[in-house]
Amino acid sequence: MKSVFGLERNLAAALSYVFVFFSGIAVLVLERENKFVRFHALQSTLWFGFLFIVNWVLNLLTSIWVIGVFLNFLVAPITTVLAIIGFVSWILLMYKAHKGEDFKLPIVGDVAWVQINKG
Repeated sequence: MKSVFGLERNLAAALSYVFVFFSGIAVLVLERENKFVRFHALQSTLWFGFLFIVNWVLNLLTSIWVIGVFLNFLVAPITTVLAIIGFVSWILLMYKAHKGEDFKLPIVGDVAWVQINKG
């Protein structure tokens, strides 16, 4: 079954991960019929949006004048680990979507699955 883009569903689902949550939002808004594509688009939006917000909050904490100097020693390794997790999950999710798998991340994937399959 093709997507609204005229692409095979696995390719459209993989494209929802290409520009992390930006492409996830775009695909989610444009695709109305294909639940497989919509699931991957929502999972991309939720997962990479979550990583973006966590990274933003951590960086905000390090920008606080006095506390930031001390927090930077804790935050720098955490943001590095988050960057690695983000990169590895980005590659894995694009690969799994392109293979046509309903690969769900823990928690985020379950939330996306329930939201897409409502009603």
